[in-house]
Amino acid sequence: MKQYGVLVVDDSSFMRRCISLILEKDPQFFIIGIARNGIDAIEKIQRLRPDLVTMDVEMPEMDGISALKEIMASYPVPVVMLSNHTEEGTKIALEALELGAVDLFVKNTIIGEDAKEVAINDFLGKLKVIATSGKVQTNKEDLETKKVVTSEVLTKTIRELLIIGCSTGGPSALQSILPRFPANLPVPIIVIQHMPPGFTRPLAERFDTICNLHVKEIEDGDFLEVGNIYVAPAGFQTSLEKNKENKIIFKVEDKSPIETLYKPSINVTLNSAAPIFKEKLLSVILTGMGNDGLIGCGNVRENKGYIIVEAEESCIVYGMPKVVFEAGLADKQVTLPYIFEQIMLHL
Repeated sequence: MKQYGVLVVDDSSFMRRCISLILEKDPQFFIIGIARNGIDAIEKIQRLRPDLVTMDVEMPEMDGISALKEIMASYPVPVVMLSNHTEEGTKIALEALELGAVDLFVKNTIIGEDAKEVAINDFLGKLKVIATSGKVQTNKEDLETKKVVTSEVLTKTIRELLIIGCSTGGPSALQSILPRFPANLPVPIIVIQHMPPGFTRPLAERFDTICNLHVKEIEDGDFLEVGNIYVAPAGFQTSLEKNKENKIIFKVEDKSPIETLYKPSINVTLNSAAPIFKEKLLSVILTGMGNDGLIGCGNVRENKGYIIVEAEESCIVYGMPKVVFEAGLADKQVTLPYIFEQIMLHL
């Protein structure tokens, strides 16, 4: 049985101890070291060479963001961010994901009296997949590809909706795609990103500052309109339906119409969109663990829609794209640098 050494980085001795105790529940993890701040973390990553790092967002002397930049540049290793559920903590954690951290977790979901065993098991399961993969997103230049397709080509679109689903490694992947869409894109975009509740609104607000299209978190009753990128809210299920005026509106609700572990679920959104848009739906499945999107892509295929999945070589976790590809549902499989190009070719 392969074991993975984890470096636990947190300025609180209590938190370091709690995180270590959780990790030691799984025999495949061992604590290779602890660090009290970013400076300490960088030195120990260089010396101890851990398989995985859990890192606090806010620390004295050198915070998680400053440390992450140095780690990704000099000593690339999978880093998982642990954040307090505060406005400032959320913003910093999202920036960390864009810089190459592979996932984030809210501390009080795995530590303290509100922590549930299912959340702890999910935390350990995801860490094991991340450690096994060993992949990091270190060089943003690798993600730069072709120039944006001209507006003359865009007017010939045959699609009416683009849906992008992703999980672990998704925010960094999205950053290489969403800002490249031109302001005149004649197709609305829906993003379903697995995240803890409270993180999708700041994610949408952050993307809104760097994208040509308007980016917003979906609210119940919103109309689906061109010129927008819609981010499904974490903690809820998002589906599409036609109203009496034959306009497409969003339905956001707590309950799930199908059995699923995820809120938001890619399956739920695709299942609702496929019969409405049929062959005019383009679906993209990016990096992420698990099989969310498999059932939905089956419905997309049944309704003659087009499906693109990310190839293993660029996935932080080759889970969701893998199951869709191996089920024979993908029309095209390419690495992340070519996802945008393929989207524009098949809109």
